[in-house]
Amino acid sequence: MSSIFLPHLRTGWHVDQAILSEDDRLVIIRFGKDYDRLCMIMDEILYGIAEKVKNFASVYLCDIEQVPDFNEMYELYDPCTVMFFYRNKHMMCDFGTGNNNKLNFPIDNKQDMIDIIETIYRGAIKGKGLVVSPKDYSSVRTR
Repeated sequence: MSSIFLPHLRTGWHVDQAILSEDDRLVIIRFGKDYDRLCMIMDEILYGIAEKVKNFASVYLCDIEQVPDFNEMYELYDPCTVMFFYRNKHMMCDFGTGNNNKLNFPIDNKQDMIDIIETIYRGAIKGKGLVVSPKDYSSVRTR
């Protein structure tokens, strides 16, 4: 039930404003269905690290059934997807899975998630649009 403690973006306008309003921090948005088991796992991790990364990242949740505006644009067909934005730019990360646009598998280790966020943030402030994940997730199984 960690999702109740993280800010929810209830409309497409709120999603746009979250992405546009941050100038210095990474914007992390978990797109998915709030009741989905994988989303609950990811929400628990995101809630657990939100305080630790608050100086360089802000975390939001968006239910893709309540806000379907971005489903086609970002290809939000997975039960749980985490996307990263910096200064209104979509940040990509190579996790070794072939999909660099989003994180669409659960990360169940808080430190791994912090490392991913920190890597993306460091790349973003250097002007890079694509960074390589600190860990290769090509052999990680989804639950």
